[in-house]
Amino acid sequence: MASADLMKELECSICLSIYTDPVMLKCGHDYCRECIDLVLDTQGGSGIYSCPECRGEFQERPALHRNITLRKILENFQSTQPDQKESGVFCTYCIHTPVSAVRSCQLCEAFLCDNHLRVHSKSPEHVITDPAASPENRKCSLHKKSLEYYCKEDSTCVCVYCLIGEHKGHQMESLDEASETKKNFLANVLYKLATRRDEAEKNVQSLQEHQRKVQEEVAGGTERAIALFRDLRRQLEDLEKRVLSDISGRAEQALLNMSDQIQKLEMKKVELSRKMGIIEELCKTKDPVTILQRADIGDLCEDGDNENPKRHDTQLRDGGLLDVAWINHISNTLLDEIKGINGCFYVQEATDILLDVNTANNNLLISDDKKTASWSKTSQRHPERPERFQRFALVLSSQKFSSGQHYWEVDVGESSNWRVGMCYPSMERNKTDQSQIGINNKSWGFYRYKNRYGVVHNWKVIPLPDNASSHRVRIFLDYEGGQISFYSVCGTTRHLHTFSAAFTEPLYAVLGVWEGYVRICGGKQ
Repeated sequence: MASADLMKELECSICLSIYTDPVMLKCGHDYCRECIDLVLDTQGGSGIYSCPECRGEFQERPALHRNITLRKILENFQSTQPDQKESGVFCTYCIHTPVSAVRSCQLCEAFLCDNHLRVHSKSPEHVITDPAASPENRKCSLHKKSLEYYCKEDSTCVCVYCLIGEHKGHQMESLDEASETKKNFLANVLYKLATRRDEAEKNVQSLQEHQRKVQEEVAGGTERAIALFRDLRRQLEDLEKRVLSDISGRAEQALLNMSDQIQKLEMKKVELSRKMGIIEELCKTKDPVTILQRADIGDLCEDGDNENPKRHDTQLRDGGLLDVAWINHISNTLLDEIKGINGCFYVQEATDILLDVNTANNNLLISDDKKTASWSKTSQRHPERPERFQRFALVLSSQKFSSGQHYWEVDVGESSNWRVGMCYPSMERNKTDQSQIGINNKSWGFYRYKNRYGVVHNWKVIPLPDNASSHRVRIFLDYEGGQISFYSVCGTTRHLHTFSAAFTEPLYAVLGVWEGYVRICGGKQ
């Protein structure tokens, strides 16, 4: 390993310097003994200790085990470092051959190589530090004496003569005390920064996960949009072919009728012209007997046309080319397709809807994942609760919706007796008729009973065609817009009905089933 890479591996992650007296936690991470002691001291107030690097927690203050192997590696590494030679700092006691200094003693004001460091005094007054470029850095610039105190008011290191001079009367601390205070402060800052870094990392991971979900939703939405518009184009093309074919057929029939009428009128013109010629000749005849004895005078005067002169024009208009009802039918078909598409986009999917077992009627069996409600002839003996439906086999969602646009879907399977919709939490739960979906002004429902379909609200039932639904139903909510819409989902999405209201309470999804099962499927097809 290169020297720079090895130095990086030998750095304490707290002080970012080469290890000093390296110790190891139970989790296997190494720190300077002084650095980790400061961190553990700051954590003592919370009662829970943790490793600054892996965040592993310890119920009690962890024991610090001296890492002898790492210490030997450090000694070998430091003894071979060429950096000190380049800096020009050499051992004070190696007078015959210059040897790079690895440490310095503040008391002796001497630089020490590795050999002299081993035999140097270890008493507390001999403070061993990294080698300084010059001993003058540790002396008072005014009195040229060793710096021994720290002035708290001026935030500077001073000598003993400064105490009776310009710093007289100031609050002082020994360098060791001030250093410990500063280290404790830095340890607290370090802990806070590490906590903020961990929070930032969690936020990054959360945003990355959200980004992934958004990308998946965009990809899914794009795929659904392409499929829907492809299907819409196909339906429009089919509709165009039918309309053009119908127009062509109607035009052909109308033209044929007009040709017959023209032929008949041409023949009538010829006959009328013949009669007019005979009558003109009679009008020129001077013999009264000839005129009076003419036998076919009555036939000549009878034109034989009793038809309404506007009848042909009426027949042409009523022939189909101007059929308003037919054009309205085409327009309504297109509007239904567009409404079906509008209910599919730019809304929030309610894919996490779960059923609230505490509201389920005793004849409903709720699945473990709280997505399916099944009819049961046997009472499930649910615990008695005021929010439970008593008479009808209904259950509410645990989620409420009080803003935004949402949609969710229900698989109704082969059941021929079910109701789905939305309701206020204040809807009746007792044994009255008003505790049924739609039989009150607090719920909106879509139902199937045998082969009949319909939507219902506030006792008013609106029947729907017999093919109104497939095995999958979509409910769309626009809370601020005051709309609840129902759709049939079978390959394509078909709009069935939309209720409009000014909502005054949060809304809950509500399901009812009296045969088979119904299951919440979320917002994706």
